[in-house]
Order: sequence, then structure tokens, then C-alpha cells
Amino acid sequence: MHIPPYYKRESWQRFLAGTFVGAILAFFVFIYMYGQLYEGWVEKNLELHAELQELKSNYQALEENNKELDQKYNKKITISSIEIHITNQEKLDLDRFIIREFEEKIKNEMSDVIGKEVANFSENHKLLIKIVENKPYKIDDFSYQATVEHLFITEKLSVYLTLSPSS
Repeated sequence: MHIPPYYKRESWQRFLAGTFVGAILAFFVFIYMYGQLYEGWVEKNLELHAELQELKSNYQALEENNKELDQKYNKKITISSIEIHITNQEKLDLDRFIIREFEEKIKNEMSDVIGKEVANFSENHKLLIKIVENKPYKIDDFSYQATVEHLFITEKLSVYLTLSPSS
């Protein structure tokens, strides 16, 4: 069997040359498209990797912050000092020495509170009020009765009092 010599015909030469040029062009188009897709994939991969690293670092920071907050909340808050504020000292025309002495007497009455947990006294705040209000305070031949206006129980116990002369 004999294969006819088509390569000598001009129409076959054009067909084979067109097929060859088309194959080369198709190969370059394929390489270009593959390069563009691969470049996009690499860029997306790098973005996702950077986002993953950022999320990991945020997670670690939040976890450390959560541990610090847990330690802070597990640590019991205690009362460290007492502040006495007299709201009507100008009205009664009391001097600083009488006010100072009055504050010291109230602090001595409430001295057992220092070092105790805030949670215990916030539940029993009426007891603290009764400690202050049920006793007349005698200073320089005058007797005063204290009335608690406000009581703030935090690390610093703040008591706002109104004084009234008692008989």
C-alpha cells in the first residue's frame, strides 16, 4: 500500500502549516491562561495564609486576655479602705477637728470590714447601715446621730452621712 504524497500539494501544505501555527498559538494561549489562573491561585493562597496568621495571633491575644480576666475575676476583691463623707457639714457649721474626730469614730466602728470580701458585704449592706445609724456619737459635749444617705461597697467603702444633733 502506498501513501499518496500530499505534502507536495499546495492546499495540503497550507492545511498542515495552519494546523502547526494553530497548535503553537493554542499552546501559548494555554500557557497564558494557565499562568493567569496559577498566579491568581498563588495570590489567593497568600491572602488566605496571611489572614490565617492574623486570626491565629488575634486568637492567642484574646486567649491570653481571657486568662488574665479569669485570674482577675477569680481573685476575690476585698475592701481596702473606708471613706467617710459628711454631706451637711457646712449646714451644722462643724470645724475640721470635729469632722476628723467623727470620721475616726465611724472608721473605728467599721474597722472589722477592712480585709473582708466585697461580695459578703454587698449582700449584707443593711447591717453596715445599722452599725453606723444605731449609735449616737458624742464629740465635745455634743451628741450626734448619723443617717446613711449612700453606701458604696467597692474596694474602697464610701459612706455618705447626714448628721443631726440628738438629745
